[in-house]
Amino acid sequence: MFGLLGKTKPVKIRGYSENRKYGVAAKNVKELLKKSCKLLQLPVSGAHLCLYEDGTIVTEEFFRTLADNTELVLLSKEQTWSGVACDIGQLLNTDRHADGLIEAAKALLSDEKSSKRRKILTDLLHNLNDNSDLESREEDGDWFTGVDARFKTKSAYMKFNCESRIRGYMKELDDATKTIQKAKVRTEFLKTSKCLTEMLKSARYNGCYFDRTEKELHRLCTRDGWFTCQGSFDQTVCQTLHSINPYGSRESRIVFSTWNLDHRIEKKRTVIPALLEALQNHKSADVNLDYFYQLLFTRENLKLVHIVCHKKGQHNLECDPKKIFRNASDAKKAKRKPNVKKRRLV
Repeated sequence: MFGLLGKTKPVKIRGYSENRKYGVAAKNVKELLKKSCKLLQLPVSGAHLCLYEDGTIVTEEFFRTLADNTELVLLSKEQTWSGVACDIGQLLNTDRHADGLIEAAKALLSDEKSSKRRKILTDLLHNLNDNSDLESREEDGDWFTGVDARFKTKSAYMKFNCESRIRGYMKELDDATKTIQKAKVRTEFLKTSKCLTEMLKSARYNGCYFDRTEKELHRLCTRDGWFTCQGSFDQTVCQTLHSINPYGSRESRIVFSTWNLDHRIEKKRTVIPALLEALQNHKSADVNLDYFYQLLFTRENLKLVHIVCHKKGQHNLECDPKKIFRNASDAKKAKRKPNVKKRRLV
């Protein structure tokens, strides 16, 4: 309509990596492309326009339907635009935009009335103003406030933090001794406990899970220290995409203490009772301690979850009966083989 009547349509043009907008008026897409490319010094060949909001390609027909001053993005042949998400992606490239984002967020916060937007801006500032690139106590003293003086680096403390959690699981296993009435079963249980303790010591209590200096295969975080919630026991991923970097600030370190290493097959309700039951009629050497070690202390059965994703109700997951005994057979078969070579307990 505009082209046929000889009228021009005013629009706002910006480049792929520019925030500045230019007012351009044209009768059709061909004219708009010519003017825009000249203005932004881009080759006309292969250039195209799309809607800033969602990346819709601007055709002649679509151009006629645009409202005045619609914001468009001019792209070269090889460039694509998926909408506002492209801008977000560029802004989150903190190496280039961190300082600008911080100042902009502070300015918006000073006059922001919406609680939701205030929360978003506050979280943005919190994550951008982090010291995750600092490691030692000398570099980031505030992070170590309340942390024992023997820890000189963040990684050392985080490793200790994980070790403490795993040691706690071992203590819960040892506490189960109090529930055993039969002396014979208690003796076998103590042998089992001793063996599992030695296995844990050998693995340094799996403190590597929280240590960002460990190899990627062994840690649960990125090299920078970011942890991602793995979702509740019955999910493959976290639907809310929770993430945190306890290396970034003292506040994040404290908040991370509320995250849980959750047992998919429950420790108290399932794993420990299954171990006790296995020892009722069998010696500890007949029990597959590697399997119970994995269930109690390793990522085979542990999921790192945000407190919101930690479901405390019964998980209704059972131990695999085929893996409970060392020879992968049922209890009767295990009893029929008294001369089977025993597993070393220490």
